[in-house]
Amino acid sequence: MNLSSLLPFLPALRRFVLAAAAGLVLTACGGQVELLSQVSESQANEVLAALLKQGIAAQKIPGKEGMVSVNVPQSGVAQAIEIMQAQGLPREPHVRMGDVFKKEGLISSPLEERARLIFALSQELAGTISKIDGVIHAQVHVVLPERGNFGEAGNPSSAAVFIKHQDTVNLDGVLPQIRRLVANSIPGLSFDKVSVVLVPSAAQVEAAAPAQNLEAVWGLEVAPDSAAGLRVLLAGLVFALLAALAGAAFLFWQGRRARPGNADA
Repeated sequence: MNLSSLLPFLPALRRFVLAAAAGLVLTACGGQVELLSQVSESQANEVLAALLKQGIAAQKIPGKEGMVSVNVPQSGVAQAIEIMQAQGLPREPHVRMGDVFKKEGLISSPLEERARLIFALSQELAGTISKIDGVIHAQVHVVLPERGNFGEAGNPSSAAVFIKHQDTVNLDGVLPQIRRLVANSIPGLSFDKVSVVLVPSAAQVEAAAPAQNLEAVWGLEVAPDSAAGLRVLLAGLVFALLAALAGAAFLFWQGRRARPGNADA
């Protein structure tokens, strides 16, 4: 076979070697996995803070329309999910009163307006209680009785509050304040008609070891225990690339010699 016929394949061979080298380097360095996508900035910040505190190298990636994503190393996905579940992250957004009672063209019935009012009150109170340190999730159930007939006394209003909190936090000291907050936010609701249920979360995962200082290897930052293996891998890739280039040069030289004008006499 004429070696000069292989010359057109040399650029493709070079691209293949470079692509293989890049792929092996990315595999060796470990990939990032998208843990959350299209969440708000505040939700992402809470998740990011919780993961970084536990030693997971999480990253926040900007997305479309002001939303962001959170990426973590592939090796830390399982632990990251456990941390988020233990802390109730990302927190569900609560609907505000203004969102419930937006001006619309249709006229709502009194029953619909009443249902929307109860829902809005519940959401507003749950959002406020969720801001207390240590609270993972809060839900408020409000009961506003219908007005009685003329001359009849209606049933009193009542509310039940469910709070899931971190197992390391004791909320008994703020129970009176929570009940007072709910009672003062709902018309006709007395302090003694507010019940609060506190449920601690499961024990959180133990904190991971502090993140190791990264070591630079040919411009790539990796963990110190992976640096030696990466150096060997990169050296092997460079050797393979040089060997491929040398082989290509040899084929090119042989092809030139095989031409009729360059043949030996």
